[in-house]
Amino acid sequence: MTSLQVPPRLLLTLLLFLFYASPSHSSKPNNMVRRAPQKEWWRTISGMEEEDGGSRPLKVTFSEAAINWTDAIPIGNGRLGAMIWGGVSSELLQLNEDTLWTGMPGDYTNSSAPAALAKVRKLVDNRNYSQATEEAVNLSGEPSAVYQLLGDIKLEFDDSHAVYSNESYYRELDLDTATAKVKYSVGDVEFSREHFASYPDQVIVSRISASKPASLSFTVSLDSKLPHNLQVSGQNQVIMEGSCPSRRIPPNAKSPPSSMANSSIDPKGIKFSAVLDVQITGEKGVVHVLEGPKLRIEGSDSAILLLTASSSFDGPFTKPENSKKNPTSDSLNTMKSVKKLSYANLYSRHLDDYQNLFHRVSLQLSKSSKAAVKNRKLVSSQSNIPQTIPTLARISSFQTDEDPSFVELLFQYGRYILISSSRAGTQVSNLQGIWNKNLEPAWDGAPHLNINLQMNYWPTLACNLHECQEPLFDYISSLSVTGSKTAKVNYEANGWVAHQVSDIWAKSSPDRGLAVWALWPMGGAWLCTHLWEHYTYTMDKDFLKNKAYPLLEGCTSFLLDWLIEGPNGLLETNPSTSPEHMFIAPDQKPASVSYSTTMDISIIKEVFSSIVSAAEVLGTSNDAIIKRVTEVQSKLPPTKIASDGSIMEWAEDFQDPEIHHRHVSHLFGLFPGHTITPDKTPDLCKAADYTLIKRGEEGPGWSTTWKAALWARLKNSEHAYRMIKHLIVLVDPFHESNYEGGLYSNLFTTHPPFQIDANFGFSTAVAEMLVHSTMKDLYLLPALPRDKWPNGCVKGLKVRGGITVNICWKEGDLHEVGLWSENQKSQVRLHHRETMVLAELSPGIVYSYNNQLKCVKTYSL
Repeated sequence: MTSLQVPPRLLLTLLLFLFYASPSHSSKPNNMVRRAPQKEWWRTISGMEEEDGGSRPLKVTFSEAAINWTDAIPIGNGRLGAMIWGGVSSELLQLNEDTLWTGMPGDYTNSSAPAALAKVRKLVDNRNYSQATEEAVNLSGEPSAVYQLLGDIKLEFDDSHAVYSNESYYRELDLDTATAKVKYSVGDVEFSREHFASYPDQVIVSRISASKPASLSFTVSLDSKLPHNLQVSGQNQVIMEGSCPSRRIPPNAKSPPSSMANSSIDPKGIKFSAVLDVQITGEKGVVHVLEGPKLRIEGSDSAILLLTASSSFDGPFTKPENSKKNPTSDSLNTMKSVKKLSYANLYSRHLDDYQNLFHRVSLQLSKSSKAAVKNRKLVSSQSNIPQTIPTLARISSFQTDEDPSFVELLFQYGRYILISSSRAGTQVSNLQGIWNKNLEPAWDGAPHLNINLQMNYWPTLACNLHECQEPLFDYISSLSVTGSKTAKVNYEANGWVAHQVSDIWAKSSPDRGLAVWALWPMGGAWLCTHLWEHYTYTMDKDFLKNKAYPLLEGCTSFLLDWLIEGPNGLLETNPSTSPEHMFIAPDQKPASVSYSTTMDISIIKEVFSSIVSAAEVLGTSNDAIIKRVTEVQSKLPPTKIASDGSIMEWAEDFQDPEIHHRHVSHLFGLFPGHTITPDKTPDLCKAADYTLIKRGEEGPGWSTTWKAALWARLKNSEHAYRMIKHLIVLVDPFHESNYEGGLYSNLFTTHPPFQIDANFGFSTAVAEMLVHSTMKDLYLLPALPRDKWPNGCVKGLKVRGGITVNICWKEGDLHEVGLWSENQKSQVRLHHRETMVLAELSPGIVYSYNNQLKCVKTYSL
């Protein structure tokens, strides 16, 4: 009898199939086979992952309850969010629903703007920039609407919880499961809580349990700072109905209210409803209705809290008072569906949905010492044991230990909160994602279009979460509607325009106030670059044809009309500002308005290049608008180098009164743009290098991560890593004004105060350090800090051309590479250091390359 020899690759495939097909690992009630996660589709030939100890638990951990909002744990399903405080005697879940905003659809036009525009342009032509800056205030508009909150779930436990064991307390956010957990002991009873936000079932779920029967007693209530009414339905349900203000509190108002709970319902504002349902287990458990109204649970074994919520928001063009939506009916119907499912089914469906996205990418980084590998194996083997080192201690020690595993955690945290704050059918992830505790959040919580909203969506493509970008495209579509009116009335131009700040009503007009921030009509154009980028990563031709191209066409029409011929024969933008940055005019007066800032022209070049490329794909290169663009492209001003060797920020070499300014707008062409590259424009790259040195390392979190990505594009690993390290500083929320950038204990990034964009910028920068791509070239480990992350593997990153990339490196050098293209044949040049090879990829085939970029193995997906 002969023995059967099974090839290792086939054996691994069979084992994975059996594992995911088994009933105990099926996430669906009908036991359908669950496909292995993308990060498992490629395994190194050498087994380097196992040699390096495997992946570590991705957990944000705490040894005490939250003291500040930025200590609380964020969960979300894109639409509903909660901040879990983890208190023992008193627990607080602060709730958000992403359509709760002040206001109503507005008129984003200004009929007096054309006359003001003519005056400003004449002043700019006469080089009277300071007066042009003053006159440009007449082009400003009204402030945006304000993002609101939903309310709070409050849990009050009996007095015995006040004497819990401090040593037993443990709180965590498990990124692998998108679950927040709290554990502690009172006497010989262990209490535990689990919280998650389900996207498939649109519900926030909490399970509270005790290790001994009949030991769980608490009171639960629902509340809000917004005007609301409460009622009890039956014995186990509380319904809250309320409204948002139809008018915002005026900006900079004196003594704004911290709560409007006692105000009357606003009939013209967005209505909302939340339903809280309580289910208990245990023979002795009972639920009582108390005044408030509140629910009192006594003597139960465990309790499950379900929270559904809806609003009357029916799109940016429908007044709330005209909405046909009934938020209470919608919330109750959702609750009815949710209650048909067991807790196990709810959790399983949540995991299946979330992990389908999150498990696409894995990242392992380590130092080269054997001790580090040994420690990794130890941690991996103890993955079920609570992590003893709180995350805030890891942040505090990073400047000394530079722990690579913390970089892994923060990278994946960015992916986690992107999934949690932006899903198909939701609103865009705003300045705070979806999490907010105030009636007046910083900067209104509004999407800012001069870096912040764009940075929120940078990781969607490279970090393999392209579906999370759908709300952005819906938002751009809405802006194109309001923006076409703004373009026509304000600027007498075709197409559509959007400015620096927007809101849920797709505000397209300039912000209130000074021109230095308000007068910036390039917000929509920058957003449009995401349309072409989405195609280059997904190769989705239907998306390009039906969604992207019409929006690009409208944006291009505006830009063509906005450009005017200058005295030197080149086209220029006038008026023009570099976002939020002043200069000293020739008359020695401060000014912000001039012509043809470097960022204006860089964005226009990017949009024009995108629509020309899109037309080539779609076969529409003979369209009139494309012919017009190709004629115009050669008339756009070149990027200039200043007398000190830096990239010029303005069309003239003006004096810069703030050389360490937070924005690096004039480097847009380097990143996220593509007009400055090491291969094609080495002189400009040299100037960009000096520009970053001159700008310095200080700045808010989003500035820090943008600089990290810029350094990565320059293939400068040392400086890219310096910016990565620069972000990882623990911020004291009681004295946050003393910091620029940094992290709170829950890993939220700060400006200060909290802004979510740097969390996304961090993930993007790390990905850019590990791989960079164009449609024709793929650069492996272009900015790897070899002395800091000498060993590592990254799996599942996406690059242009629709290719998935997996890279392992050892002792600072490339070890193995895995590539595949799922749906189309691809041809790409692989680059590593001085080596370049041409790779031809057939769809559905995995290609493995060694450290010499020689293909050594292929197999079918």
